[in-house]
Amino acid sequence: MRRIAVIGASAAGLSAAETLRREGYDGTITLVGEEPEPPYDRPPLSKQVLAAEWERDRLALRTSADLAALDLDLRLGVAAAGLELVSRTVELGDGSEVPYDGLIIATGVRPRRLPGAGAHVLRTLDDALSLRERLGAGRRLVVVGAGFLGAEAAAVAWRLGAEVTVLEPAAVPLAHAVGAEVGRMLAQVHGERGIDLRCGVTVTEVTEDGVRLAGGEEIEADEVLVAVGSLPNTEWLEGSGLTVGDGLVCDQYCEAAWGSPRPEAGGVYAAGDVARWYNPLFGTSMRIEHRTNAAEQGMAAARNLLAAEGARKPFAPVPYFWSDQYDMKIQAYGFLRGHDEVAVVEGDLAQRRFVAAYRTGDRVSGALAVGMPPKAIRRWRQAIATGAAWHETVRTGVPTADV
Repeated sequence: MRRIAVIGASAAGLSAAETLRREGYDGTITLVGEEPEPPYDRPPLSKQVLAAEWERDRLALRTSADLAALDLDLRLGVAAAGLELVSRTVELGDGSEVPYDGLIIATGVRPRRLPGAGAHVLRTLDDALSLRERLGAGRRLVVVGAGFLGAEAAAVAWRLGAEVTVLEPAAVPLAHAVGAEVGRMLAQVHGERGIDLRCGVTVTEVTEDGVRLAGGEEIEADEVLVAVGSLPNTEWLEGSGLTVGDGLVCDQYCEAAWGSPRPEAGGVYAAGDVARWYNPLFGTSMRIEHRTNAAEQGMAAARNLLAAEGARKPFAPVPYFWSDQYDMKIQAYGFLRGHDEVAVVEGDLAQRRFVAAYRTGDRVSGALAVGMPPKAIRRWRQAIATGAAWHETVRTGVPTADV
């Protein structure tokens, strides 16, 4: 392979490019990014950037010197528009084409939107700066969606003195992910700070004066933030022959799945938020929208692309994410969605200092901590990684690896 194209210039794409160079690849690497900005970090957008604690220069993932050292064919401010597998070319939005021998797709996601105009979303640096300019004491903000992104933005807006209303369709925020008991605790934290959190309501439209609910009620706001999830950026792959289904479908090696018949051209991998891959550690396909996973999967995809026949390694991580809300630090390991049981194994939920373990089937599948030191949850990571038996682990209150 003398030409590798990496489509997507955020954390996953940059990680892939760096790994290719570390592994000794000295051919051409074309790194394509839709945004004009060099690769930057996204988690601070809903925290430090929105709070005006950080400016754009602190977000850069690498210095200009670091990027120059990678000797990239760097193409920023242009999106991918199509893929031709047989001829091995990526068509860009400006009409140019990028030939490749190997391809890594890391095009990420975009925010879901609601009918109507004028609402903010929070995915890019420009999104965060635009909302930041309009927040402040006495301003009325409606946040649609009480997931982690919406909750973080609500917490920042509250600190800035805004009047915040959060509208959530579920009966309990994040219950599908963290469980009803933990979800209710997170909801209480908002209420104690004067956030008007309304659950079980559906927003149908953004209006000039705020939002309209399914029952016709209108809620006035100066600004509206829509945080109701994301859509994988896979439209440009339509008709390519790759399999798409809530992301680009991949195997355990992060290689993209193909339709039938499979073209002779191979060497297409994916990483980051756009990739739905089979994680053999949990025995299921998953698509993870977390910063740590993006970087790790970018490395794995690059190594497997370069690997000799039979030398590829499955990408089987224990996913990790964190969230900062008010004075709470939330950390989690594992795959919490679809769990069968939750148990507080350390600390006290009422005190908001605890570790909760999650069961799927008969194994420990996840752990979440609030207000605890990193080591309190880190030891549960090993239990998740080894598929520790639930009843034995929770009976002792200590991960089996520590017993």
